Amino acid sequence: MSITPTRVLIVDDHPMVAEGIRALLETFEDIEVVGTLSNGREAVDQVGALAPDVVLLDLNMPQMGGLTATELLLERRPETRILILSMHDSPEYIGAALSHGAKGYVLKDVPTDDVKDAIDAVMRNEQYLCDGAQAAIKPTKIRDGREPLTDRETTILLELAQGKSNKEVACALDISVRTVETHRKNIKRKLGISSTAGLTRYAMEHGVLQGTGRF
Repeated sequence: MSITPTRVLIVDDHPMVAEGIRALLETFEDIEVVGTLSNGREAVDQVGALAPDVVLLDLNMPQMGGLTATELLLERRPETRILILSMHDSPEYIGAALSHGAKGYVLKDVPTDDVKDAIDAVMRNEQYLCDGAQAAIKPTKIRDGREPLTDRETTILLELAQGKSNKEVACALDISVRTVETHRKNIKRKLGISSTAGLTRYAMEHGVLQGTGRF
């Protein structure tokens, strides 16, 4: 009896990395690589047409980093499992990825079989952390004794901290400018911050900018 292969989309801005992962995954009969893309924006735009079961997603990419892409991919196609494949093993990176909806986190230096195990695990709706990620992770906070930010507020803080205007954030997240303005007020209130520079400083100090390639 034939099996239905798991459809995997690879998103990484380093072509050699993406193609290397593709070549390795294509050695498994129950894996079908449906594409390789170079940034989160392309993934969000094409996730509907490609219909991947699993997206292997890098964090540090141009145009749109992995955190924002994770949230938007899940909004566009909730049944897709996001599996972060990254070189970074800090708890801030791992915690932020999981809080944004990723089902797993795998370091890029793991053996190929570990990547396959991760794909199989998230397809069973299990969370997967490779050994290195498990060793690194610990409870993280995005607050200092204040009211916690929601995942949506964290994403908007990420966008604002990169210097984007309310209109640019609204366009990136496909929401209204008024909604961005409301979230921005709530973020400032919760964090006790009044300026955009203050938001950027807070984001850098608390790992919110992890995954964007800007520090």
